[in-house]
Amino acid sequence: MKHFLLAIFLILNTLFAWSQQKQPKLVVGIVVDQMRYDYLTRFWDKFSENGFKKLVNNGFNCEQTHFNYMPTYTAPGHASIYTGTTPANHGIIANTWYDKTTDIKTYCTSDEKVQSVGTTTKMGKMSPNKMLVTTIADELKTANKTSKVIGISIKDRGAILPAGHQADAAYWFVGEDEGKWISSTYYMKQLPKWLNELNKKNTANTYLQQSWETLLPIAEYTESIPDNNPYEEVFEGEKAPVFPHNLPALKKANKNYDLIKSTPFGNTILKELAFEVIKNEQLGNDNVTDLLTVSFSSPDYIGHQFGPYSVEIQDTYLRLDREIAELLTFLEKQVGENEFMVFLTADHGVVDIPQHAIDNQLPGGYFEEKATLQALNEALFEAFKVENLVANLSNYQLFFDHYLIVKHQLNGIDIENAAVNFMLKQEGIVKAVSSTNLKSVEFTDKIMGNVQRGFHQVRSGDVLFVLAPGWINKWTKKGTTHGSPYNYDTHVPLLWYGTNIKQGVRTEQVAIADIAATLSVLLKIALPSACDGKVIEELIK
Repeated sequence: MKHFLLAIFLILNTLFAWSQQKQPKLVVGIVVDQMRYDYLTRFWDKFSENGFKKLVNNGFNCEQTHFNYMPTYTAPGHASIYTGTTPANHGIIANTWYDKTTDIKTYCTSDEKVQSVGTTTKMGKMSPNKMLVTTIADELKTANKTSKVIGISIKDRGAILPAGHQADAAYWFVGEDEGKWISSTYYMKQLPKWLNELNKKNTANTYLQQSWETLLPIAEYTESIPDNNPYEEVFEGEKAPVFPHNLPALKKANKNYDLIKSTPFGNTILKELAFEVIKNEQLGNDNVTDLLTVSFSSPDYIGHQFGPYSVEIQDTYLRLDREIAELLTFLEKQVGENEFMVFLTADHGVVDIPQHAIDNQLPGGYFEEKATLQALNEALFEAFKVENLVANLSNYQLFFDHYLIVKHQLNGIDIENAAVNFMLKQEGIVKAVSSTNLKSVEFTDKIMGNVQRGFHQVRSGDVLFVLAPGWINKWTKKGTTHGSPYNYDTHVPLLWYGTNIKQGVRTEQVAIADIAATLSVLLKIALPSACDGKVIEELIK
């Protein structure tokens, strides 16, 4: 009896202590677009002491954090982080996908019912209307209406999806001839005065008046391949992808202010926006928890162009490390030490440039998407005597023309099976599965499980397929991309720091959905509506 009473006492004491823990005044969720986990370790010796190292050494590091679905793109990544579930539930199956009900492509945040704010272009006609479930931001607003939630990013999808359906604001960047921060009428009728003043300063133009030089002497970039190599895309107007990049001379040929997106200074202007948002919106100014979501998009633009082993990507992360350090210092002064919580992760990784891998005797290749679609339709015509049965091939999916299937009284399952068998015979494809099987069988294999968790029964296609490791869709033999279910695309950092976060390391695997589940416990709010993540218990004090 004494042991039982002691156990009850200890449980009650723990619950009481947990209930008395102070809440962070501000949570800052940082997503780095296209950050592989190995960037932390590969560039470690070149990082400063107060950026990534501070988060790792003084916070909690989940070393084996993975996305558990495909395709690993920006929009599904941001949605999954903040909803705590996968595209199978939240419905953001890609950045842009084929809408089989309208026979057109749809963009993940496009919304014709809203208007642009701060720009005369259509770049502001955006909202979270296509995300089907709530986010951790929504649950925070539901728990306390006075909590402020704001999302910022160079990309609209990086700002909008994390901030959820009830956000106070979301701001993103419009380039070309404008070079300013904008929003939509989903959030507001006009930009706040402080943002108009920031736009007038036009800091993007300031950074584009200088060359992009390496932060350190270029000889010290020993973790990267030689600067002058045949694998990287050049900026328009350059003869070789080498430092220094003369930004003033390149600006006009590279769509003016769009150029800053593909330089580390895109991260700089976003950091500056974060400072202004926190100050002018008084985030973290009282005891009610606010949330700022920050998505650094420029590493993705740079990574696509130059690849993960380039001097450009290393320089980008060395500079981003300094930006993170400045942000942490700003938060300590503006909000107060131990008064805020930060988590940092990424929306996906990236594969090596296939030609570079091939030249180094590693697996890799290029998949001919257009040629495959044509050959598949020809093969299906031979079998079923109907032309163009596949209406679309995109995002590793085949979409059939169901009007033709009904019109000609064909058996959909027979067409699925024929398409699966055809795809498995194509070079570079290692797995293919029909939507019928995805709906009826639960896959336990890691790769096929990732395919299944990326499959939305209403929005996804009729056949899904997986390219071999190291393979990408061919559009050029320079530059690279992401989207696969393999480790180079799924393994990302997850660092926690600040209020109620203890110092430590977890080496066991964590799913990206665990972020929202853990935040819900830390903030003592409800789980997002479809959250299926697990709480990372070790990091909680």
